[in-house]
Amino acid sequence: MGPDEISRFVHDSLLEPAIESSPARLDGPLRRRVVCLVTVVAGALLLRASLSVAPGDRLFYPATASLALLWLVGARLSGPVVPGHAHSSRGGRASHAVVQSLVWGGLLLVIFLAGALVVSQVPWLSVPVQDLLDHARRGSLPIVALLTALNGLGEEYFFRGALFQALPRHRQVLVSTVLYSVVTAFSGIPLLVLAAAMLGAVVGLQRRATGGFLAPTITHLVWSLGMLFLLPSALSLGAALFG
Repeated sequence: MGPDEISRFVHDSLLEPAIESSPARLDGPLRRRVVCLVTVVAGALLLRASLSVAPGDRLFYPATASLALLWLVGARLSGPVVPGHAHSSRGGRASHAVVQSLVWGGLLLVIFLAGALVVSQVPWLSVPVQDLLDHARRGSLPIVALLTALNGLGEEYFFRGALFQALPRHRQVLVSTVLYSVVTAFSGIPLLVLAAAMLGAVVGLQRRATGGFLAPTITHLVWSLGMLFLLPSALSLGAALFG
């Protein structure tokens, strides 16, 4: 893929806004905004509570499942949410931006895994992440993976779905990313806040480019599940290389 193809890919998948004709944006905007505000506050508090559960404690599973359910229910109660479409390389619209999303999810994963090599040498960043990964080490990895996927789906359905549609068009990417980062800050894990800002910016641009939450969801799932399975090895490699 040459420079022109790469430039076209970035433009089509992130930078060219979709032409939206979504009645959901006009369907009870005040109700949508109130529901979104309540959901954001409740989600921040529930995130804090779920991550305060000690690794290995089975209470972590229902607490994390409840958080995913909150995002999904909050988004649904706010009104209709649209899936969106992608721009194709030949113009027009592709089906649902699956390939584009897989590429962006993979790129984000590579960037964060490379960064983990450095993070492994910074205790105030690496220790909270290691504590978070202990939920998978001391619990059931398949269940944690399922909950990770459900929370990724719920977050995108809410933040790049319902919340995005509740915001003024020219501020959607910025405000949704900021609110996503603020909510993530309640986790008390600095690296997660940085991840939320970077991931939120990319999927926010994807949301604007595709007109719906589906493309951001695929990107989010590729990144989050990849981090769950590969981050421990990246941190260990960083410690071995630079320790």
